[in-house]
Amino acid sequence: MAQKVQFVETVLRDANQSLIATRLPFEKFEPMLQTIDKAGYYAVECWGGATFDVCLRYLNEDPWERLRKIRASVPNTKLQMLLRGQNVLGYSHYPDDFVSLFVRKAVENGMDIIRIFDALNDVKNMKVAMEATVSAGAIASGAISYTTSPVHNHKKYVELVKEMKNMGASTICIKDMAGIMGPQEAYDLVSAIKDAVDMPVDLHTHSTTGLAFMTYLKAVEAGCDIIDTAISPFSGGTSQPATETLAYALRQLGYQVDLDDSCTKTLADYFKTVRDEYIADGTLMPKALATDTQCLTYQVPGGMLSNLLSQLKQMNALDKFDEALIETPKVRADLGYPPLVTPTSQMVGVQAVRNVLDGQRYKTVSKEIKAYCRGEYGTTPAPINPEIKAQILAGEKEVEGRYADTLEPVVESAREKLGELAKSDEDVLSYIAFPNLAEKFFEERKAKEENCVSYSIVEA
Repeated sequence: MAQKVQFVETVLRDANQSLIATRLPFEKFEPMLQTIDKAGYYAVECWGGATFDVCLRYLNEDPWERLRKIRASVPNTKLQMLLRGQNVLGYSHYPDDFVSLFVRKAVENGMDIIRIFDALNDVKNMKVAMEATVSAGAIASGAISYTTSPVHNHKKYVELVKEMKNMGASTICIKDMAGIMGPQEAYDLVSAIKDAVDMPVDLHTHSTTGLAFMTYLKAVEAGCDIIDTAISPFSGGTSQPATETLAYALRQLGYQVDLDDSCTKTLADYFKTVRDEYIADGTLMPKALATDTQCLTYQVPGGMLSNLLSQLKQMNALDKFDEALIETPKVRADLGYPPLVTPTSQMVGVQAVRNVLDGQRYKTVSKEIKAYCRGEYGTTPAPINPEIKAQILAGEKEVEGRYADTLEPVVESAREKLGELAKSDEDVLSYIAFPNLAEKFFEERKAKEENCVSYSIVEA
């Protein structure tokens, strides 16, 4: 019997996050949700990552309502989200009561698979989210933040997989944020994981460096069960490789692929028009669609690359792009070789840009970099450069143990503070994650409702 390969479609989350900084409102993809549901995907990644933040900040959408509407239109396909462990969807650690309630509410609102990772691969930061996912009855997918460095190797990754399995993970994802995993590395790592544990393995990569198609083929050859792809108009460059191309290639090689080609064609025809709109208005920049082999050196993931471009564009400093790219791995080495994934990718990227624009390294540092050096984000893969650390901390005390253990519960106090402005636990969670954005959103919602009431009274 032919080996079956399943697909996770990323257009509703990572594909558009990587290419257009997550600026895909619900109304743009709503007409295609029923087609997505019929296409035969293992899952559709549609939430988590930067979607929550962007819904509130730029799209004027309630992220919870967005999830509920997707669930209503996609009843037969598993919905998947990306969760940053103890960071949840934010950029710093949250108390355990928030993490547990957030996971429970995500599942109640329609989530089936929660892919849980930690930017430093520190399992202490994944434990609470993993346990909450299992308790809520969803699939906990433990994710490796894949990177290469003098301190990362397959043996350590296999140890991490075993720890995640013991914590309750029922699938494993190798999350290659920067598209730097080559075909041989994929074959060897998938083989090592498959030899160590009897669990489905999902590989997630990006087309940034041009390796992704070859990497997927070799991963599947080694026994990889699931691959993450994007419908062709939102594929390539900093996004994932194309769904249809891989389905075609894998079938030709004798693998079983259950995708419905008529559905994927309908999706591709529709999203071509959407993509062209974003190219026309400048949201989708040509650089994001290009192959950049420099990333094999710089290890900059797709979302980070588009953010770097956007940041430099806002500062009228696009001419400094190559310089910032060169500075990025230097900052990463200084900070103990963290994998470049949210939030460490943003922290390293912003610091690299600051170092270049200031003309002096670490002249200014963000509060997140200070917190990182104090140990608030967890144990770094290698020690932080002691001179840089001393310069940044300037005598500040470092954290001992798991940082989240030092945090007071927040849910009840946030609920009391919001009062009637919060209509649900979901509102309270939105507020804790992004207080200013959520409060503004709630105030505007309240004003709209009051206007509607006034209008209906006048009409009556």
